[in-house]
Amino acid sequence: MSVVITKTQAKNLWIEAQGLNQKAPFGLGAKATTKAIKHLGYVQIDTISVIERCHHHILYSRIPNYKAEHLHAAQTKEKTVFEYWTHALAYIPTRDFKFFLPIMKKTIAEPNRWFQSVQKEEMKKVLTLIKKNGAISIRDIQDDVLVEKEHEWASRKPSKKALQYGFHCGQLVISERIGMLKKYELVDRHFDWDQKPKAATEKECNAYLLDRALKS
Repeated sequence: MSVVITKTQAKNLWIEAQGLNQKAPFGLGAKATTKAIKHLGYVQIDTISVIERCHHHILYSRIPNYKAEHLHAAQTKEKTVFEYWTHALAYIPTRDFKFFLPIMKKTIAEPNRWFQSVQKEEMKKVLTLIKKNGAISIRDIQDDVLVEKEHEWASRKPSKKALQYGFHCGQLVISERIGMLKKYELVDRHFDWDQKPKAATEKECNAYLLDRALKS
């Protein structure tokens, strides 16, 4: 049986689902940041900054006393959110990590054209550095032999692509952002899980995507 609603009702339902119909739907303080991201499903990371980067606007509009350090703490200390790709790079609740394990495994089994040029030696190099020294950024790698860029936005450091590949295939996680500079850490060491999440099935992933879209 279908239900007919007016445009105004549809608009109000959407505003409520987005958490924009109340002053503080997720409460106040640092913990409200994770609550908001759990409700929304994810918050896209935006590199564009006028007054502030867009992902901070999204959270501030729902949490009156939101501060950027709340999101930083959720990612680096509490580890209740992590970064990965939805339709774009986003902050995602860590509870949902299992739904991204299948695509991580697929990246290993079927690397796309961009990652096919990553050399085993480069991967071994960056993983060894991180195991030995802890989380690193691309700026911490000084001994790269620079190569020609594959496109305008690419890095001339082969290690950058190795870090990105490690991130996409689930070996590495972005443990911290300093501005837009990413620090990469071993996934297991960052989360320190008692038991690593088990990859969701295809059916579970499809249900997750549908629920996420409908709830927000």
